Amino acid sequence: MLERIDDRAFSYCDSLENVSFPPVLKTIGKDICLFKMPIEGILNKNILEIILLSQWNVVLLRSYMIVEYYNLKTNYKIMNRLRTIYLSLLFILAMNMTSVLSVKAENYPYRSDYLWLTVPDHADWLYKTGEQAKVEVSFYKYGIPRDGEVNYEIGDDMLKADKKGSFKLKNGRAIVNMGTRKTPGFRDLRLFYKLDGKTYQHHIKVGFSVDKIQPYTQEPKDFDAFWQQAKDELKNVPMSYTKELAKEYCTDKIDCYLVKLQIDKKGHAMYGYLFYPKNAKQGSHPVVLTPPGAGIKTIKEPMRNKYYAENGFIRFEIEIHGLDPRLPAETFQEISKGFNDANGGYLANGLEDKNRYYMRHVYQGLVRCIDFLTSLPEWDGKNVAVQGGSQGGALAIIAAGLDKRVTQCVANHPALSDMAAYAEKGRTGGYPHFNKYHEILKNKDCLNTMAYYDVVNFARKVKAPTYLTWGYNDNTCPPTTSYAVWNTLKCKKEALLTPINEHWTTPDTNYQQMVWIKEHLVK
Repeated sequence: MLERIDDRAFSYCDSLENVSFPPVLKTIGKDICLFKMPIEGILNKNILEIILLSQWNVVLLRSYMIVEYYNLKTNYKIMNRLRTIYLSLLFILAMNMTSVLSVKAENYPYRSDYLWLTVPDHADWLYKTGEQAKVEVSFYKYGIPRDGEVNYEIGDDMLKADKKGSFKLKNGRAIVNMGTRKTPGFRDLRLFYKLDGKTYQHHIKVGFSVDKIQPYTQEPKDFDAFWQQAKDELKNVPMSYTKELAKEYCTDKIDCYLVKLQIDKKGHAMYGYLFYPKNAKQGSHPVVLTPPGAGIKTIKEPMRNKYYAENGFIRFEIEIHGLDPRLPAETFQEISKGFNDANGGYLANGLEDKNRYYMRHVYQGLVRCIDFLTSLPEWDGKNVAVQGGSQGGALAIIAAGLDKRVTQCVANHPALSDMAAYAEKGRTGGYPHFNKYHEILKNKDCLNTMAYYDVVNFARKVKAPTYLTWGYNDNTCPPTTSYAVWNTLKCKKEALLTPINEHWTTPDTNYQQMVWIKEHLVK
């Protein structure tokens, strides 16, 4: 958990003596306190930023370096000392993350000789339309600031750059004005720095009046009737499934079964790993449906979320293509090629006809999975949660919109959101980014079908409490479309915003989603 403190920095300097530093940081921590009085007298802006990583008892101090020096020699000494302290902390955190903090860091800092730092002048990375966004850019090698020329591009989220140029790093640092937007949305600063014969890239997105982002996609008049008919078809399909013990995923705390569930009379099926708490009792356990991310692939690392079953949940992690997850990787690859990935793959298959589109039986399958889970004698009779990321996040929201039995919904950076928005010049659309396949966006039938399958139209129907998380630097499921979904939801909702994240979440974020579901169970 990260807590940012700006104006109250000195109150935290006062309290550093009570902080339990790891031994390797104790000296530096005390050194920070020594600078309290001199700094307070000479810096005129956001003096310090302190990030308190409370669970590790580590304080990381950095100087914004947005200061006026007043031509005082002592100021230069202090600022150089601050920079040295900061870079020392970065180096220590990067090189000793496992031994000192016992955690794994994926981004800032990370285990690389080269480090980009990009810090917007608004702490939350958000601005109002018309406001100028400025970003402090720094580049380091071995923790040492590097000078030189950086090429840059600036464009709207996922769209071509409308501005290009270059700037010079001085003492490893520069300030870049990203400009503004007249309409709600995101701007993306893309950086390119050549060093040692290689080009190092980085980017950062900032948002403008994001609470006013609205979807391009409109709800068809017969949307509800279309999906009611699809659900009614399932009523004539008897519940049919096989259930095989998966010993390799059983422990002293959980049991696991591989299930093959029949979806419809056309032969469509879904496989999934069904996890139970050991010795599960009848009528006692909430159920969780977890759809997969995009692609034709196996169910990856089923045990990575075993903590659901260890905490009393029955969890069903599925695939959507009717493929046994035990098949060799080569088989999945060959089947994927058969869907012509160069032209949108299965997500474009049958897109010309809303009744023949590939995802129709997938969406029906979500309802059938809930039918299955609520038929289990161990289900508590009250709680049906859906949880997933990317395509899985999309399918979680879709399930919650389709089926009123859903009582909790959790989604990371949902795909399939505002997909047709690219059809309007200057608009950002969602994954699978049909703007890459121009014939699709020019086809009125394809555009019509998208509206029946777009997440935003299901988000309008969600009644269950919903927990949504997304990052701003995501180039797979861009923040523009996540906000389009968020602003459409009318249910009780909570958001975890992780601006620096691209298309990933941390294990801790994933675990906290389980905690959120547990805290929102229907009693």
